[in-house]
Amino acid sequence: MEEKGNVKVREEKLPNLKDDEVLIKQEACNICTTDYQQWQGKREHQGYPMAGGHESSGIIIAKGEKVSNSLTVGDRVCILYDFCGDCDKCKKGEITACRNIKQFGKNYSDKYYGIFGFANYFIRKSKSVVKISNELSASEAGFVEPLSSVLKGMRKLRINSGFDTVVVIGGGTMGLLNAAVAQAMGARVIVSERNPKKVKKIKQMELELIDAGNEDPVEQVRKRTNGNGADIVIVAVGTSSANEQALEMIKNDEGKILLFAAGYPAPELSIDSNTIHYKQCELIGTYGSNLDDFNYAAKMLSEHRINVSPLIEEKIPLTKIQEAFEKASTRGNYRISVLLQS
Repeated sequence: MEEKGNVKVREEKLPNLKDDEVLIKQEACNICTTDYQQWQGKREHQGYPMAGGHESSGIIIAKGEKVSNSLTVGDRVCILYDFCGDCDKCKKGEITACRNIKQFGKNYSDKYYGIFGFANYFIRKSKSVVKISNELSASEAGFVEPLSSVLKGMRKLRINSGFDTVVVIGGGTMGLLNAAVAQAMGARVIVSERNPKKVKKIKQMELELIDAGNEDPVEQVRKRTNGNGADIVIVAVGTSSANEQALEMIKNDEGKILLFAAGYPAPELSIDSNTIHYKQCELIGTYGSNLDDFNYAAKMLSEHRINVSPLIEEKIPLTKIQEAFEKASTRGNYRISVLLQS
């Protein structure tokens, strides 16, 4: 990505394979909100030129001499963010908060920002990949990274299986991924969405729906919970109005709000400390993933405990990546998967 709205394919020479590295024939990379919002000009602070993409999967085709036997040629893997392994955050497994390696910095090249998820071949440290079932499609396997970020938020929510009602505001890719995980954890899940295309998708996935275009979502939450409100609200769309709705949806005692989505410009949230004090509510932030989240995400997908195939909007070849970004940024679309092999 050379500038706002402009993505091109470039060719670079791969470096020599080191002892602790693997050569990956990358097969697919899904376009994340982080990617397409920079294309829209909303996240230009991430830097240009951006060799982006981080929801990527592929096959190991060569490995260094010191790579563990747990990784072999022919294994399907998903990429993680690179990390130093030595700082206080890395030692706790919090690799996306590594003190020494910037998440979208110039970590693989002096020329480009990003981690080259859209490259058709790439060399990575063996510690920066996680193995996943070869039975999954490459596009499905690319969901390890977004699913891992959902799992991190779920850990913070401490869902009470069989008892909690979870409302998800926003029926986009990450909203429905949050909904699927919360449901798998035993919660009653309600998704609030107004976009007609997304409403249709929620119905197809047989999730309980609030059609916010035709009914008041706050009133519906109260009505469907016998006036109590939701135990948990996950804000999966980055808007001030969604934040305000969440505050009105939670129950009056010990409700939780997970602020999952970022927004540009930054959404606002208006609440006084007395309300937090007396309602004993929790406002929870979440970002990134740790090593356990990545591994658990790969396990859930490999065991088919989460079905992400409905969240793949379209598969587009690398040669048409400009078109892929146009479609990824089209309102109402789900994940566009860029196929990296011809």
